[in-house]
Amino acid sequence: MPRHRLILILACILGLAVVTGLAWNAGVFRSQSAVTVGGPFTLVDQNGAPTTEKALKGKWSAVFFGFTYCPDVCPGTLQGLAVATDQLGPKAKDFQIVFISIDPARDTVPQMKAYLSAPYVPKSTLGLTGTQAQVDAAAKAYRVYYAKVGAGPGYTMDHSTAIYLMDPKGRFKTVIPYNLPPDEIARRIKDAIREG
Repeated sequence: MPRHRLILILACILGLAVVTGLAWNAGVFRSQSAVTVGGPFTLVDQNGAPTTEKALKGKWSAVFFGFTYCPDVCPGTLQGLAVATDQLGPKAKDFQIVFISIDPARDTVPQMKAYLSAPYVPKSTLGLTGTQAQVDAAAKAYRVYYAKVGAGPGYTMDHSTAIYLMDPKGRFKTVIPYNLPPDEIARRIKDAIREG
């Protein structure tokens, strides 16, 4: 093969590599369909005050969906978040737990207030409930699954167990899986805060 032909082939390969690299850096090959988590909602807090997604602004928020009659997952998650909050040190002042009910039929404002007064729940925890339509809209915004299980007054709820960590601008940052030890929850929150 003549030398000039080899140089031309190598120049074309190099040029293609440069163009591909530039396109990659510009995001041409990246997926444009990022999943959004969170969004507008209108609920009421444990004091009966109307509350929107604006309540998430200004602080890091651990958003968790559950119900006050939950026998294990919800109280365990709230206890884990309480211990993790204590481990945040000075950063705890810029952090809040947001507990959103998926059982508005039973989780009335007085019921939410009583539930959040348990000694293991941080006093700064924001409890939210609302009408069924309002709860449905909030759960949809966070891509939360839930379903009523059973009938009668002793029914329970099946639901997503993840914690959604939102940044101080109200944007989704990461998911904290269910059943992590509090020190791991605290580490993940600290990492997210450090990364901004």
